[in-house]
Amino acid sequence: MAAGDAPATQELRAKTELDKDAVSAAGDDARERARTPSNEGLQPQNVVVLDYGGQYSQLIARRVRECGVFSTLLPYHVGPEEVKRLDPIGLILSGGPASVYDAGAPALDPGLLELGIPVLGICYGMQLVARELGGTVESAEVGEYGRSQLTVHDRGRLLAETPTDQACWMSHRDTVFKAPPGFEALASSTASPVAAIESEARQIYGIQFHPEVVHTPYGQQVLRNFLINICGADGTWSARSVIDDQIEKIRAQVGDGRAICALSGGVDSSVAAVLVHRAIGDQLTCVFVDHGLMRKNEADQVIAAFTDYFRVPLVAVHAEQRYLERLKGVTDPEQKRKIIGSEFIRIFEEEAEKLEGVKFLVQGTLYSDVIESGGGTGTATIKSHHNVGGLPEDLEFELVEPLRTLFKDEVRAVGAELGMPERMVWRQPFPGPGLGIRIVGGEVTKEKLDILREADAILQDEIRKAGLYRELWQSFCVLPDIRAVGVQGDNRTYGHVIAIRAVTSDDAMTADWARLPYDLLEQIASRMINQIRPVGRVVLDITSKPPGTIEWE
Repeated sequence: MAAGDAPATQELRAKTELDKDAVSAAGDDARERARTPSNEGLQPQNVVVLDYGGQYSQLIARRVRECGVFSTLLPYHVGPEEVKRLDPIGLILSGGPASVYDAGAPALDPGLLELGIPVLGICYGMQLVARELGGTVESAEVGEYGRSQLTVHDRGRLLAETPTDQACWMSHRDTVFKAPPGFEALASSTASPVAAIESEARQIYGIQFHPEVVHTPYGQQVLRNFLINICGADGTWSARSVIDDQIEKIRAQVGDGRAICALSGGVDSSVAAVLVHRAIGDQLTCVFVDHGLMRKNEADQVIAAFTDYFRVPLVAVHAEQRYLERLKGVTDPEQKRKIIGSEFIRIFEEEAEKLEGVKFLVQGTLYSDVIESGGGTGTATIKSHHNVGGLPEDLEFELVEPLRTLFKDEVRAVGAELGMPERMVWRQPFPGPGLGIRIVGGEVTKEKLDILREADAILQDEIRKAGLYRELWQSFCVLPDIRAVGVQGDNRTYGHVIAIRAVTSDDAMTADWARLPYDLLEQIASRMINQIRPVGRVVLDITSKPPGTIEWE
């Protein structure tokens, strides 16, 4: 790569380094802990995170898991009895956008502080604790948003092994001006007189800053202090323990019955299929529907991987023409999604009827699917995931969802532990409707699909050559229903437009457009225009999420 690319490449890599290292470390930790099966067959230690509506609540749960401690994310209103039922070793109260003084603001149930387990309040969570226990919380004259400087006066147990002066990330206007009686004020910040509190006697702790974000350099140390030193977690939860636990549960659930898996070829369904096959062998049959909407050579790769490499019983249905006929003349994106989804269900049902004695359906549902579909934290439904809400009610199967409590990075770690190929484990997310929703504003035709497939193949090839594939959450091409004038040689052209979309993200809840090096973009555009005759122009999408979504439709 040219020397002039270095700053852009370094910036892109810096934005994603933490997540890549975390997943890599998760895989390394899993292999190491596999040699010491200290808690095989036991329920993992659990720390409950209560979501008060903060944008980082899901990230808190993920960072807890990166410390080797299982976490469960619940809505703030579940109450002490529901928390107690999970038998957690600790409780974390998340941040949130409200003021503790707002009418109707999420409240703290005092019973949560009487469960006999350590409690950590973060930002809004700390303010709730301080107010409930007699501290002073008031609106400050100046809000504190973004990077701030933390001064530690007394490390206590919570801030142990962190420096006296350190950077941290703040996001608040209300401020704790006085700690509750019996609490030590451990630190202050640029605009917060009391930025960290603790009561060792009551096992209640609070921090005004956000330890879960990368902009708080010692945030993970603070979380480790709470989880390991205060809650007494052993830090042994890992991908390896997930595999052992799920194999046991799958065998108990399925018994000698038969299961069927809807295999898309994506990371989630592939890992779920391999894990279930590890548990019940040929009692599992995978059904792969090739709808003709996949990327170049992808269908053949999926079939080869599962028949030749994993040796999983597989039924492959080639249905491109069937889908093209159903999609003819359809331009509305939601109608496309419904047609593609319903046709998949119909084909899947047809194949399931041919298999005798099938009672179980395997799905690659993830924790983020459950949360985003409104099933995890009481948050608003952003979109319905086919793994959660898209199946018909009369589909008479009992669900087997071995990944339902895992985030995407953890699923990748499980896949690596299962010995799945690197190219499959690190495959970027791909929508269920496939290229059908990347042909924007027009109907889906074979010609457009072939153009988009070739463009996408060039994009992925160049991104892999540049060593950036694993550092991007997603990278893909979009074919809008427009054409643009151009000149090739001495002739006027009127060709298709290809839009490049590449983003970095933690978990797809938010995303930033990737700063791909200019030389790389030039090479991609040049190849697309020179090698794909109908393409006359290439553009770059630089919209972040929010306000845009990752996919165009």
